Amino acid sequence: MADLNVNILGHDFKNPVIMSSGVFGYGREYEEFFPLEALGGMATKGTTLHKRNGSEGKRITETPSGLLFSVGLQNPGIDYYIENELPNLLTKNTNILTNVAASDKEEYLQIIDKLEQTDAPIIELNISCPNLSGEPYGVSCSSTEMITRAVRERTKKPLTVKLSPNVGNIGEIAKAAEAGGADAVSLINAISGMKIDINTRRPFLRNNHGGFSGAAIFPIALRMVWEAANAVDIPVLGIGGISSSEDALQMIMAGASCVEVGCAIFKDPYAPIKIINEIDQWCDDHGVKDINELIGAVEPW
Repeated sequence: MADLNVNILGHDFKNPVIMSSGVFGYGREYEEFFPLEALGGMATKGTTLHKRNGSEGKRITETPSGLLFSVGLQNPGIDYYIENELPNLLTKNTNILTNVAASDKEEYLQIIDKLEQTDAPIIELNISCPNLSGEPYGVSCSSTEMITRAVRERTKKPLTVKLSPNVGNIGEIAKAAEAGGADAVSLINAISGMKIDINTRRPFLRNNHGGFSGAAIFPIALRMVWEAANAVDIPVLGIGGISSSEDALQMIMAGASCVEVGCAIFKDPYAPIKIINEIDQWCDDHGVKDINELIGAVEPW
């Protein structure tokens, strides 16, 4: 068997597969299918300062090979998370990335201050959520560096910054996060999209547009991961449309140290476990002894 262990963010990941934020809640439901310790890690539901009930009306609709959604960051708030969810997660023998989201700098810092008093091991700073009003911090280099630096000054915990694909140059955005003190970058978040019901002449989503993810965005995500990995000296966590071990291996070869699996779990709740097992088998079949040999191994023309 190949060694699938990856060391990033000051932690050992027993394999490079992490569950992505937004699809996995706090892990409780999926424990009916497999133990969380089988995963390299999991990113929690995006958690805000206060409880959010989420968007009204229709929140999700399918598209060819994808999902369009506007859930509105429904979550119980950081205090509930710290008191009720984090203690349970810390018993699961896997890496926990607490994904935090906020509308402004002050809210981010209040959340970080609360987490700093806990044993939460890793923070995933979501500066790219398509389900919050206003322009995300992650769409410009200056605001990305500013919010990353502000958070970095308030926490000693390992910090990965989740980046938006809705930008002109993802490499420059990744460099801004690195300059602000990020220990890693996670990308990509959902692409902004829209769908219209031609019979009602209204958008399917009550919020008119939302985040687009699923298998259809994989080539875009792969290209952006490759560009980011070539722009920074910190680890990259690859996200976006990963549905198979082949997708995961492509992400790793493009430069991702770990990958986050999302929408694939809606089609098959065992998808992450299958991806882990198939990566292991592929490595055995191709004489790869250590998964780290494959990180950034692509040879561009």
